[in-house]
Amino acid sequence: MTIFKEKVHEEHLTTAEAKELLAGVEEERALDEDREMRYELARAIEHVNRFATLDAEESRELVEELLELDKVDEPTAYKITDILPKDRDELRAVYAQERYTLSGDELDDILNVVAKYD
Repeated sequence: MTIFKEKVHEEHLTTAEAKELLAGVEEERALDEDREMRYELARAIEHVNRFATLDAEESRELVEELLELDKVDEPTAYKITDILPKDRDELRAVYAQERYTLSGDELDDILNVVAKYD
């Protein structure tokens, strides 16, 4: 017998947005003294606290600006927002799995948008 899980809803989040959501969960758990925080939750909170460099609003604005560019799709915009690449090599690593490569001008256009938020 095989059990299949159906994906009901999917939503992309930046690390900064996840940090904001997890902060609410952490507060809620702190109020309930009997409720212990699970290991996975504690690790997730630690991760977002360490790696979220922008605030949630800034990260959402950056995603929106990146989506206006031709060669940036939604999942890639979220990756770029989380990584905040500083140069062409870091940005090429984001596109390494794609079936196409970006020209130098396209890479520079993306890096110029990211530079506004860094």
